Amino acid sequence: MNNLFNLLNPVKINQWELKNRIVMAPLTRGFANDADGTVTEEMVAYYEQRARDGAGLIITEGINPSLAGKGTYGIPGLYTEEQAISWQKVTEAVHRQGGTIIAQLWHVGRLSHSDLIGRTPQAPSSIQAEGKVHKLHKPYQIPETMRTQDIQSTIHHFQIAARHAVLAGFDGIELHAAHGYLIDQFINEKTNQRTDEYGGGIQGRLRFLREIILAVEKEISVDRISIRFSEKKDDDPSYVWTDKAGMINAYLNLFRETGITILHPSTDQYTRVWAGEMTFHEMIREQWEHTIIGVGDLDIHMAEEGLNDGVINLAAFGRPYIANPDLVHRLRTGEPLVEYDVTKHLPILV
Repeated sequence: MNNLFNLLNPVKINQWELKNRIVMAPLTRGFANDADGTVTEEMVAYYEQRARDGAGLIITEGINPSLAGKGTYGIPGLYTEEQAISWQKVTEAVHRQGGTIIAQLWHVGRLSHSDLIGRTPQAPSSIQAEGKVHKLHKPYQIPETMRTQDIQSTIHHFQIAARHAVLAGFDGIELHAAHGYLIDQFINEKTNQRTDEYGGGIQGRLRFLREIILAVEKEISVDRISIRFSEKKDDDPSYVWTDKAGMINAYLNLFRETGITILHPSTDQYTRVWAGEMTFHEMIREQWEHTIIGVGDLDIHMAEEGLNDGVINLAAFGRPYIANPDLVHRLRTGEPLVEYDVTKHLPILV
């Protein structure tokens, strides 16, 4: 596909020299050693295969910064040195293929279960989520409200995980502040009913994210940190921001104040009109001069158009990368893509 000039050409994003603008989106696979959260040889081969083919930027599956952050079986961690050392096999394999890889730190908060973490899950407020725990198929439990010392401890866990990510050889970090997981539980007024400094208005509800960013910045340079955020909640699909413009302003002000320059705004449908006549990414671009990663059931032509129009700087693909480890090769040669089939390509999560 020779018309994919922007998508397939190299680009420099801060310190990253990327082979192209294609991002492998974070994809939960459940391949880790469930007992200790270490990396398996299957994971090494999985990431190396996609780096060999030429993914511009690989964002890992969600990695737990503590055992309390674990939301299902087979999730890797970065809270022990053993886990960090096991990740070195992945980063070395990716770098050997000329790739760039960043670690996504993911804490699920109330969307866990005592069967997974050995204790009652914690959250900003003691409000039970609807639905059942992924793969465990048990209802979510009523979480414990986090005390101030629990919050400070969790922030410290994120900092240690960032330190371990550096030890493991990752090129950067993404903080998963989206989709109704712990950081987002603090930001969401429905799940955060605190009256202390971590609750109340939007500035209080963003404080947890702010302090995590500042802690992580002590371990890795700010220009190598990406933030994933969203309106959508995986456990509450009907949720919407009542003040869309106000929420975007609050997020972007926080990112400017903390020096963040790489955003990964998440939505189900990249092209869906979100506010007025603009999509989610267009509304952010209107106020944001730095890097935006586009995502949301993108196809190749949508991605190229978004890059051409300057709405996004990088384009993330999820399911196409599961079905097509050789995605970049297929795009360069014009070979048809294999259509994603959950029963064939992702049976481990069914």
